[in-house]
Amino acid sequence: MSGPAYPPPSYAGSAGEATAWVRAADTPPELLMSGGGAAHYLATGRLTGGAFGLYRWDMGPRPSGPSPHFHRGITESFFVLSGAVRLHDGRAWVDAGPGDFFHVPIGGVHGFRNESGEPASMLLLFTPGAPREDYFETLADAARREAMGEDDWTDFYLRHDTFWVEDAQ
Repeated sequence: MSGPAYPPPSYAGSAGEATAWVRAADTPPELLMSGGGAAHYLATGRLTGGAFGLYRWDMGPRPSGPSPHFHRGITESFFVLSGAVRLHDGRAWVDAGPGDFFHVPIGGVHGFRNESGEPASMLLLFTPGAPREDYFETLADAARREAMGEDDWTDFYLRHDTFWVEDAQ
């Protein structure tokens, strides 16, 4: 059978370990955003040893979401849980609803928006598990954003592997 192989073992024990953990559904979000949005840090890169980062992204009814951009070192995947989300696939904006999945390989132009006027929610998966929390928290904090000059923004986006695509629709 061809295709990717399993990665080499990184655990050498013979009996396994009791290291699994559960995050209860009623755990409050780690980040509240303007417009009624929230981010739930389900499994950060720190918690997964850098393997992946998984977040639940709840968007309020007001239009929100990043313009088209790409990452040079991480993939990003989206799974729509509820509502209507517009996803940019590098060519155009496409409408997605509950159960729709969208994967963006490294270097893939993408963006997402909630323009429906209703709340929407989705899962965001980053691989490997980059430290996205500072990125989310800075963008959600109006005082931090206002204190940043042009050079600060340039450094911020470089540090967070985010490269904007100016001419994407």
